[in-house]
Amino acid sequence: MRTPVFELHIQPMFRATDRDHMAFAVDLWDYDAVVAQADDILARLESDMPPVAGGGPWPDEWIELFRRWKNGARKRLELGTAQYAFNRTATAVTVTATGTFPAAGYEGWLQLADESDTAKTYVLYFEPPDTPATGTPEAFTVKERYRPADTRSVFVRDVTGVRQLH
Repeated sequence: MRTPVFELHIQPMFRATDRDHMAFAVDLWDYDAVVAQADDILARLESDMPPVAGGGPWPDEWIELFRRWKNGARKRLELGTAQYAFNRTATAVTVTATGTFPAAGYEGWLQLADESDTAKTYVLYFEPPDTPATGTPEAFTVKERYRPADTRSVFVRDVTGVRQLH
């Protein structure tokens, strides 16, 4: 069974309305805040959170997933680092990240994190292995493609900050 990851499995379960209702006590989209309040959050999920008027209680499967995450490694993604390339052809726009993972066993990808009428921002995520792996860190190349008619500015966020590619 896959180890739950905050950004992939836990944070998306907290709906915007949940975050808004709990803002007085904890930011449900903030990893450190959720870790610090994990026992209290689980207790509320098991009893009365979210209330029916606020979207209703979570399904049992969601509560169990949160419990597994809380009682496990409380895993999260890391921001990666890479060299980036932007290429526009007649058939596609390609954003490419190339580099070497920080250690053996890592996986990585570019994920569209935000878009507006004028820009789109990708994030380079690295997922560490559940248990340390032996061996040499692998080189990687990850790509995102989209329609060439999309002429918005392109940004990438990684461990070094945000940079504009186009």
